[in-house]
Order: sequence, then structure tokens, then C-alpha cells
Amino acid sequence: MKKLIFILFLGFGLISANAQEVGLRFGGSNGLGGVAVDGVFSMGQFSRVHADVAIWDGYLGVDALWDFIYRPLGEEAFNWYVGFGPSTLIGDEFWLGASGELGIEYKFKEVPLALGADWRPTFWLVEDTTFGVDSFGLNIRWVFGDSGK
Repeated sequence: MKKLIFILFLGFGLISANAQEVGLRFGGSNGLGGVAVDGVFSMGQFSRVHADVAIWDGYLGVDALWDFIYRPLGEEAFNWYVGFGPSTLIGDEFWLGASGELGIEYKFKEVPLALGADWRPTFWLVEDTTFGVDSFGLNIRWVFGDSGK
């Protein structure tokens, strides 16, 4: 239990160190259920790295996805994004794969908060070759500064 708490705090610290947005992702992550620590690192106005660290059922899951941001209505508050990147599960077995991401989010202007929903299909290459399409999540993140706007 102490290891679990240490890893959660370490993951939160690493993600929040330079992130423009930090929060939680509820739902599936890397084929895991539960909650993940969620962070967004701006790479400019139209791209970012979306990273998650999750612990569930004896596994540590890490995603680092490069997202491309689209603002179809011209508003800074409403975004949809598509991305891809590596995913891993570390536990009794080691899994390594590539995930895609398709999501939508809204950033409130009155409060520094972002709410979103996403879907992450994953193609697992190591341990077993399989394709999973059941990873859906709801995101709530605290926004620091302009977050790449």
C-alpha cells in the first residue's frame, strides 16, 4: 500500500511539474479502469502532449500522447483533438503499445477548469498482440496560465 501511495504522488509530481493543465481522467486508461492522474503539456498553439499515470489492479499504466488541437468554431474555449503515442502497462506482465486518441473538451473562461471526454483505441505489440477499443474517459483538469492558447 505504501508503494502505491508513493507511486501516485510521484506520478502526480512528475506530471504537474511543468504541466499547463493537471487533473484526473475517470474511466479506462491503458485497458485499466479507475482514475488516472492527467496532465497536459503545451507544444504550441495547435499541439500538446497529453500524459496519464494510472494504477489499477497491480499495474502501473503510462500514456504519453501527442495531440493535435482543432478549434472548429473559432472559439478558444471549445476544442476537439486527435492524437497518438506510446502506452505501457507495468506489473506482473509488461505491455507496450501505441494508442490513438479522439476527444473533445471545453475550457471555462470564468474559472480555470477544463472538462473533456475522449476515446483511446490501443494496439498492443508486446506481451500479446491485440487491439483494444474499450478505453473511454472523462477528464477534469485545472488550467494554469494560458495553456497554449
